[in-house]
Amino acid sequence: MNAIRYALTPLLCLFLLSCGDRREVACADPVAIGFRTAEAQLSAQLRTNPVPGAYPRTVKDNRLYVTTLNDWTEGFFPGCLWYVYEYTGGEEWKQAAIRWTEALEPLKKLTHHHALGFLMYCSFGNAYRLTGDARYKAILVESARSLCTRFNERTGCIESWNYRRSWNGRDEWFYPVIIDNLMNLELLYFATRVTGDSLYARVATTHALTTARHHFRPDYSSYHVVDYDERTGSVLHRGTCQGYADNSTWARGQAWAIYGYTMAYRETGIPQFLSVAVRAADFWLNHPRLPADGIPYWDFNAGQEGYAPDWNYAPQRFPAVPRDASAAAIAASAFLELSGYVEDGGRYWMAAGHILNSLTSAEYLAQPGTNCHFILKHCVGSIPHGNEIDVPLVYADYYYLEALLRYKAGQESAHKQLASSSY
Repeated sequence: MNAIRYALTPLLCLFLLSCGDRREVACADPVAIGFRTAEAQLSAQLRTNPVPGAYPRTVKDNRLYVTTLNDWTEGFFPGCLWYVYEYTGGEEWKQAAIRWTEALEPLKKLTHHHALGFLMYCSFGNAYRLTGDARYKAILVESARSLCTRFNERTGCIESWNYRRSWNGRDEWFYPVIIDNLMNLELLYFATRVTGDSLYARVATTHALTTARHHFRPDYSSYHVVDYDERTGSVLHRGTCQGYADNSTWARGQAWAIYGYTMAYRETGIPQFLSVAVRAADFWLNHPRLPADGIPYWDFNAGQEGYAPDWNYAPQRFPAVPRDASAAAIAASAFLELSGYVEDGGRYWMAAGHILNSLTSAEYLAQPGTNCHFILKHCVGSIPHGNEIDVPLVYADYYYLEALLRYKAGQESAHKQLASSSY
C-alpha cells in the first residue's frame, strides 16, 4: 500500500500543477540542474583533493576546510559520490566512491561518540545498497555493534557526547542526548535486518520512544539536547545548544526529528513514530516565520520576543537572520518519504518540491568553480559557537542529492502510473 501511495502522490501533484497550484515547483528541472552542478563541483573536489583522508566539510576563511577521521561528517562526501554514481551510472564515480568509503573502515570500532550512522551508513550503507558487496555489510554490522555500546538501559537512550562539559556557566552535562542521534538508528535497524539479531532494533526503537517522550514540546517543536541522570533515567535539563534559546526551535534539529521519525516508522510500522513525524512536519510547514521560498532561518524564533538566549547573540553581526539550506535539504528529503505514508501526502510532496526548486535556484546553488566546490550555499553550523555561519556544509550537499534522487523516483513512478492508466 505504501509503495502505491508513494507513486500516486507525485501523480496527484502533477494534476495540481496542471491546475495552476504552486506552479513554482514545475518551473525548472531541479534534478538535472542539481546533478549537473554536483558533477562539476565534486569532480573539482576530487581533482583538488585526490587522496582519501582529508574529507571536505565546509569553508573557513575562504578556504576549503577538511577533517580527518576525528569528526562526525566524514561519511557525507563519499555518500555524495555514491549518489552521483547512482544518478549517472558512471564507473569513475563508483571507483571514487569506493576509495573514499573504504578509507573510513577504521571507524567501525568507534565508541567515543554517537555519530556512526552519519559516518558509516551514509558511506558504507550506500556502498552496500548499490554494490551488494558483503564486505560492506560486515563493516556496517560491526559499526552497529560499536554504537550499541553507548546505550544505557536506565535512560533508554544512546548517549551522544562522551564527555561532561559546562555550557555557558550552566552545570555540566551528565548524559546528554541530542535530537541528531535519531539519524543513527537506521544503521541499527539495518543490522537487525541482515543478521536477524533483534538487539540492534530493540536499542533503536527504545531510543526513539524515549526521545519521543522527552524531546518535544506540546506543539511538537523539538529541543536540541536532553540531559538525563544515567542512574535513574530522569530528565535533568532540556536545551537548544546550537539554536537561539532553550525554548526556541533550531531548524536543523527539527529537520532531524522529521527525518528520524519518518525513517523509524518505515522500519517498524509503529503508529506513534508516524504521528511524531507528521506533527513535527506540520509544525515546520505551518510556522508563521517560514520564509516564502521554504528555506528556514537557522532558528525559527531567532530574535523574537519571549526567546532569551543564554549566550551573547549579537544581531548586528548579521544583516538578516541567516538561513540554513542544510536544514531545508534534510527536511525536503524527509517530506518526500513522509508523503508516501499518509493519506494527504501530496502537501508534503509539494513542500519538498518547492524547497528543491528554491535550493536549485541561483540564490542557493553554487556556480561551478565557486564555493570551494561545494554544491549549496547559505548554511549554518552553530551560531552560538561562532562556527560555520553562512557557508557551505557537506551534509547539506548530501541530503540535497538524496532528496533529488527521491524526487526523481517519485516523478518516474507517477509517469508510469499515467502511462498505464486507462483514462
